[in-house]
Amino acid sequence: MAESVTITDNRTGESIEIPISNGGIAASEYRKLLGDIWFYDPAFIQTAACSSSITFLDGDKGILRYRGYPIEQLAEKSSFLEVAYLLIHGELPGSDQLAEWTHEITHHTFIHENMRKRFLEGFHYDAHPMGMLVSAVGALSTFYPEAKDIFSIESRKKQIVRLIAKMPTLAAAAHRFYVGMPFVYPDNSQNFPSNFLSMMWKTAEHRYEPNPVLAKAVDILFILHADHEQNCSTTAMRVVGSSHADPYSACAAACAALYGPRHGGANEAVVRMLGEIGSYDNVDDYLARVKAGEVRLQGFGHRVYKSYDPRAKIIKKVADEVFSITGKNELLDIALKLEEVALSDEYFLSRKLYPNVDFYSGLIYQAMGFPINMFPVLFAIPRTAGWLAHWVELLDQDSKIARPRQLYVGPDARDYPG
Repeated sequence: MAESVTITDNRTGESIEIPISNGGIAASEYRKLLGDIWFYDPAFIQTAACSSSITFLDGDKGILRYRGYPIEQLAEKSSFLEVAYLLIHGELPGSDQLAEWTHEITHHTFIHENMRKRFLEGFHYDAHPMGMLVSAVGALSTFYPEAKDIFSIESRKKQIVRLIAKMPTLAAAAHRFYVGMPFVYPDNSQNFPSNFLSMMWKTAEHRYEPNPVLAKAVDILFILHADHEQNCSTTAMRVVGSSHADPYSACAAACAALYGPRHGGANEAVVRMLGEIGSYDNVDDYLARVKAGEVRLQGFGHRVYKSYDPRAKIIKKVADEVFSITGKNELLDIALKLEEVALSDEYFLSRKLYPNVDFYSGLIYQAMGFPINMFPVLFAIPRTAGWLAHWVELLDQDSKIARPRQLYVGPDARDYPG
């Protein structure tokens, strides 16, 4: 027998049986009985605004899969560009497809000189890199007006390649401007993460050669952050995309959502918390303050995951490899003790407060030399692939323009005084 729910309108006694499909019930069926009575669901906690075949997430079991592939296998065996292809096209590429895809991405990394000289250099000297990135991504739409032809498959492909390719270039350019360093052009002889590190850190050397362990760590972090179902920024991408805006404008909106400290600033909050704790010996006192409700435990717990974040397990191994190159710092010792104590304390276990991906990612990026204000930018680079996958999917689904309802709680009709 098919699963279903029965809803009864107690005002009339009428009932309707609604089938459960893919873990949800159709609001259109619900409306047949209750008409214009809306679900009140702030922040969409219990609302599925779309159907998607991109990412599967089971927060209770700690499962994350891209197009059916477990994140653990992808992090171990794949590369970021291969994962980006998987997210957007639905299948892993063959060797020839991957070679062509990699070549296209590699040779679209350059940005228009006017973007660098007249746009990026027009910001105030201390502009936040993420603020620059939000603006720059939106500005790309003026360089590629054909991007507005969103129903041309050929045009879509060009914009997808351009966005994935140019995000690291824009990100590095924003950082270099912020610190007063000259712009570094892409090096097409390097792979995706190495090229990004070159644009970030190159100084006077003829060719910057990043440590392969660090380049691999960046690649894995990019895989882990490539998509995460219907988070705030992905929803922003879908909402703006549903208006049939060009992908650059939609992606700028997603970047803006990511700019918020509740979203892209989570790993920054972890680093700041560890700095506030100050020393290994202060961990117990800080956790006591957490229990007393005086401070928050950053990097533990997740809106979706109610068990150990599968990305956190992978990233902890990456952290060990990175710190073997960069050396450990006191913040890492604090983090390790914090995790050890919290995971043996019934207070945190009963509340399902396990480490999430942000707990270690900020420490890794900081150890590699990235300043804290680059953390949301580093998040945006790989998430662009996920955003674009959702953008393509909503267009293929011919999704309606997003237009949620509200429950009006203001005053009734009243006359203008006098």
